[in-house]
Amino acid sequence: MRVRLLFIGALLACLCVAVAAGCVAAAPETAPESPSTEFGDPSDPSGSETPSTSPDAPARPEPSRQPTLDERAAQKVAELTLEQKAAQLFIVRPESITGVDVATQAGPATEEALSTYPVGGIAYFQQNLIDPDQTRTMLANSQAYAQEAVGLPLFTCVDEEGGTVSRIGGNPGFAIQNVGDMAAVGAAGDTAQAEDVARTIGTYLRDLGFNVDFAPDADICGDPATDVMALRSFGTDPQAVASMVAAQVDGFASAGMLCSAKHFPGIGGVMGDSHEGAIVSEKSLDELRADELVPFEAAIKADVPFIMVGHLSLPNATGTDTPASINPAIVTDLLRTELGYGNLIITDSMGMGAVGDVTPDQVGVAALEAGVDLVLMPADFPAAYEGVLDAVHDGRLTEDRIDESVQRIVKTKLSLEELE
Repeated sequence: MRVRLLFIGALLACLCVAVAAGCVAAAPETAPESPSTEFGDPSDPSGSETPSTSPDAPARPEPSRQPTLDERAAQKVAELTLEQKAAQLFIVRPESITGVDVATQAGPATEEALSTYPVGGIAYFQQNLIDPDQTRTMLANSQAYAQEAVGLPLFTCVDEEGGTVSRIGGNPGFAIQNVGDMAAVGAAGDTAQAEDVARTIGTYLRDLGFNVDFAPDADICGDPATDVMALRSFGTDPQAVASMVAAQVDGFASAGMLCSAKHFPGIGGVMGDSHEGAIVSEKSLDELRADELVPFEAAIKADVPFIMVGHLSLPNATGTDTPASINPAIVTDLLRTELGYGNLIITDSMGMGAVGDVTPDQVGVAALEAGVDLVLMPADFPAAYEGVLDAVHDGRLTEDRIDESVQRIVKTKLSLEELE
């Protein structure tokens, strides 16, 4: 019995040795990993890709995330100097930075001016616009100089409402018909017509090189016999005017044109002309909400890129005679906060008589303190610009406040790329 057990043990030992030897003989040589390890067996006729499961295999890079428009704008703002940011807060006439009597071309003087003062935009008037070729060349050169100076486009602006406010339509140098007064468009009661008119204007302006039109007029007409806005307004009914304004915002957008509803909070029905002197409304805030604000609310709902604030004084609504354009109760409390408007707020021309007795070096500061983003055509631009810089150095304005507006400006300018 003992002999049998020894024999069986010996037999099992031999079998184990044989199996072990066979395993060693079958094991392949260790070789460097080839590309086929990651992409599958090269003998596989399907050629299908088999991802590597090796813990040492490099992770595949994830697609890079494109920065948002807000992030791109913030990065650009961070690259600008304080002086460049202050200049971006202004839209001026070309003569205000070049010193020429009447600007009809953009050459070395414009190049030097935009290098010194890289303003946010330039507003052109009929005296600057001779014919299509001259206009396209002037605007294209100005854009090139602005890009060279600060890496941002200009807002190239014009007042082209139609009718009595038309710099291109009806201008003898351009074979473009004036679309007529908005009073007639409003009287027709056809929002599709209003939209088509805006699209027509936006299309020919864009073809010439403009990117901002200070239209539509969102004022409600008072007495058509006496109201200076009678021909420019769509009419006397707030809801009807609102529908026309919203349609025109859509029309301009479809043509790739930035537009501006004006003149917040509504200067229709007010006696006087803000170009010449003070204009006053005795309405309460509730009365404004019921009437004058309705078209602006429609424009905001339609995502209007700009709202222009007029120089109307509203003592009963705000408790002060301070013009709306430099009044925080109107700009910040009413437009920005109550109505929730998040796009660009621009003043009406700060060279108008209705601005009051604000000194030339303080018009920009007062507008920014009120909550405005862009200061339009101050009478003395260099003084207004230096006033803003002085206010930052003195602590009256913070650089964060400047950045807040410049962020909106740059974001809007970068969005122009999407319209190309």
